[in-house]
Amino acid sequence: MPTPLIDSFGRVHRDLRISITDRCNFRCVYCMPEEGMTWTPRAELLTFEEIERVARVLVERFGFDSIRLTGGEPTVRARLPVLVEKLAGLGVDLAMTTNGATLALMADDLAAAGLRRINISLDSLRRDRFLELTRRDALDDVLAGIDAAVAAGIAPVKLNVVLMRGINDDEVLDFAAFGRDRGVEVRFIEFMPLDADATWGPDKVVPGGEIVATVDAVHPLDAQARGSDPAQRFCYRDGRGAIGIIPTVSDAFCGDCDRVRLTAEGGLRNCLFALDETDLRALLRDGATDDDLAAAVTANVGAKWAGHQINQVHFIRPKRTMSQIGG
Repeated sequence: MPTPLIDSFGRVHRDLRISITDRCNFRCVYCMPEEGMTWTPRAELLTFEEIERVARVLVERFGFDSIRLTGGEPTVRARLPVLVEKLAGLGVDLAMTTNGATLALMADDLAAAGLRRINISLDSLRRDRFLELTRRDALDDVLAGIDAAVAAGIAPVKLNVVLMRGINDDEVLDFAAFGRDRGVEVRFIEFMPLDADATWGPDKVVPGGEIVATVDAVHPLDAQARGSDPAQRFCYRDGRGAIGIIPTVSDAFCGDCDRVRLTAEGGLRNCLFALDETDLRALLRDGATDDDLAAAVTANVGAKWAGHQINQVHFIRPKRTMSQIGG
């Protein structure tokens, strides 16, 4: 029987986020600088076999039941369906977060390999603004990817929308209408201090309560019970779907967080805002046993702090950006 992986605050961890590359086919303004980004050499990335081994230890030893593939952009990693099939074989709830730019080309293959859920990052429905935010004119490709994921039977399909004050906060109702029409769930995410240019400030955060009020005024909503998922869900009263709010800044959900993160080069992080990592790649390549890996994971999670403390005077910003950590 698996032994629950519990930190010092009594939180049980069972959700693994795996970044499989730090490369991306976009250069989103809040993820990475326009120039000067240095990619991790291929030899330093975990292989599919190494990723599968770490995941297997977490599933078999600690009862992890959820795995999400992230990046960078996971679809730029060659032979992605092969990894999906390996991880799906562990019997977990397997999902992926992607920018959707090439999803139309591989949605069927990913679904056939065992991908069950998908989140597509999309921060504007306006062509000029999309280009400004991503530095690529690929909105049509992303929209096609959304439709392809739905057609392939991947469900649910969710959109991740990072709202930034004065940049795209005027699109809340546009996204709500898009989700209702397309049959996908829009999740509005508060802007977090993980942007590449370190320009984040609380004045750029659109609080979740404001987002809910904006949507509710046009499309009445009913709040749903919140579990360990970071999103607070609100269903449309007329039955046409739901939205999610991830209030990382205004109403942090650290007390219910059940996640650990594995970076593309094998660093285990017990929090998105962690300042330290455990190097699992070194263990894997130095002949560590599964017991050694399990012990390293236990020690890492045991040192997890109570919360990230954004907006507190003693908050320390991580050196890594979101594109380097994985979502």
